[in-house]
Amino acid sequence: MSWGKRAEMIVHEQDPYNAEPPPGLLADAFITPTDVFYSRNHGPIPDLDPETWSLRVDGQVSRPLTLTLDQLQAFEHVTLSATLQCAGNRRADLIRVRDIPGEHPWGRAATSTATWTGVRLRDVLDAAGLDPTLTDGHVAFDAPDVSPIADPPQPYGGSVPLTKARGPEVLLAWAMNGEPLTQVHGAPVRVVVPGYIGARSVKWVQHVTVQPGPSDNYFQATAYRIVPPDADPKHAGPADGISLGPVPVNAAILTPADSSHPPAGRTHISGYAYAGGDRTVARVDVSADDGATWTQAELTHSDDRWTWTTWTLDLDLDLEPGRHVLAVRAWDNTGAQQPQSPEAVWNPKGYANTSWDRLQLDVV
Repeated sequence: MSWGKRAEMIVHEQDPYNAEPPPGLLADAFITPTDVFYSRNHGPIPDLDPETWSLRVDGQVSRPLTLTLDQLQAFEHVTLSATLQCAGNRRADLIRVRDIPGEHPWGRAATSTATWTGVRLRDVLDAAGLDPTLTDGHVAFDAPDVSPIADPPQPYGGSVPLTKARGPEVLLAWAMNGEPLTQVHGAPVRVVVPGYIGARSVKWVQHVTVQPGPSDNYFQATAYRIVPPDADPKHAGPADGISLGPVPVNAAILTPADSSHPPAGRTHISGYAYAGGDRTVARVDVSADDGATWTQAELTHSDDRWTWTTWTLDLDLDLEPGRHVLAVRAWDNTGAQQPQSPEAVWNPKGYANTSWDRLQLDVV
């Protein structure tokens, strides 16, 4: 089943559906068409009826709510553009360093940008009587898609800190790129948490809970953690490793294609850079000789705070015919940059590969 996606999608798994577009297809537009947007799922994709769907909001609130879709849509509507990036984006490079059994070899296109419409999560929390002076804690999200990855199987869930949940950018969204959410992208309602790994933007959300600490759901407490190279990720827990949240600075090359055959001379190179949390992309450098020399790319910043930055460069590939390595690195506004090698960031789950993105060109 294609789930309304283009035939060119690179399908890593059919059931549940996990797929990303070819990088060149992702480069075609700043806002990613819905039929190109990557899809990451952990269990069978639910088919929920908008007429009977409801959202329970409870926990540390004084007025617990149960909202129908019509009642949710009675809150002020908000539309914003935001990039989502899978925590396993560019895992394929890490797998080439050392095998990561059981994990999909995501390439550089498990990242996409859409325009989302919904309501602010904080408005719903306020309506439920969230204490405005409460600052500690998490807001947890639960969905009905049961994943066999957890042992025993359990529905998908996760949480974000209360301080993030109160941000005006965090949405309960029912529309994507001006159309109702499709089933594969979380219809009828999903969470959108800009700046955080895509795993925290829980799809098919049915339950929101304000609580003292992070969710104990498998996908918060055990999965989506960076543990040391010698650790067993299946037995990681809340005290182990680093729980992933804000996306570290990353950049990737979308055109030309890997192992393509450009002629010597001026070559148009393009890609994206993205920094989550409260950071922005400050600079992107491109090299045609695997980092021996660098040229700064031209950046296209969006007026939308939560989107990627696209970059382009017409680089003079005045090189001898043969194989050459193109590399890119990004810097964020704190001065942090991408590490040089995938070996430096390898971890047993293959998360957060922020090393320089590289591809080979066979100059003719």
